[in-house]
Amino acid sequence: MTNRIAFQGEPGAYSHEACRKARPDMEALPCRTFEDAIEAVKSGRADLAMLPVENSTYGRVADIHTLLPRSGLKIIEEAFVRVHINLLGLPGTQLSDITHAMSHTVLLGQCKEFLHAHDIRRITGADTAGSARQVSEEGNPTTAALASELAGEIYGLDVLARHIEDQSNNTTRFLLMSPEADFSRRGKHGMITSFVFQVRNIPAALYKALGGFATNGINMTKLESYMVAGSFTATQFYADIEGHPEDPMVKLALDELDYFTTNVTILGVYPAAAERA
Repeated sequence: MTNRIAFQGEPGAYSHEACRKARPDMEALPCRTFEDAIEAVKSGRADLAMLPVENSTYGRVADIHTLLPRSGLKIIEEAFVRVHINLLGLPGTQLSDITHAMSHTVLLGQCKEFLHAHDIRRITGADTAGSARQVSEEGNPTTAALASELAGEIYGLDVLARHIEDQSNNTTRFLLMSPEADFSRRGKHGMITSFVFQVRNIPAALYKALGGFATNGINMTKLESYMVAGSFTATQFYADIEGHPEDPMVKLALDELDYFTTNVTILGVYPAAAERA
């Protein structure tokens, strides 16, 4: 055991925040890409990986659903991080000094109202924590970063304005990935089962495949489709349902799904987070 948890991004990224929230006793290991974070676990440099899958404002994280099935890792937990965006500047600067703000393009788009109100121009950075590091290193008192308070602590920046996001409920959902699956029943808010599948090439296959969940009273909280290997005729679906595969009604629904589909793969069985409510 390395007692490390891998994430994509610089120290101070929101994924780093998710690691500290879910596993405060583990060392967070920054990685350049999602693939690098997955490989860190597969190679034994880390025990777990923390991967973002969707944001309440901007939807799913690009590429992550195609990475999950072929990663070889299993989902063992989910974590929700409230994305509080802060304007971070060099020590001693004031909000009135700032003419430009740097961050990832997604975060820049989430603070349009604040930036417009204060006549602050946007600079696109590689990512949120990386922008905080760059602002700290360059030492320009007129340029600030949009990032987490954790990033401000790490790179020695002051919080000039706190929680400036346009959407007050802006939240990102993360999945905690492990080399080993855990099908044990745990948690206080029920279980979630995540899986991927492809439908058979027959008329109304998707309708028939999903019918078992409706007739057995299983709540499907997510269903997303994406192309496989760039083909317009090969579509894979990612789904989350409430329940455990050993629940009688879930088992019946999965049996019916199996009849109308190919390549059904369970990605994980894990406790629903309290934040789902």
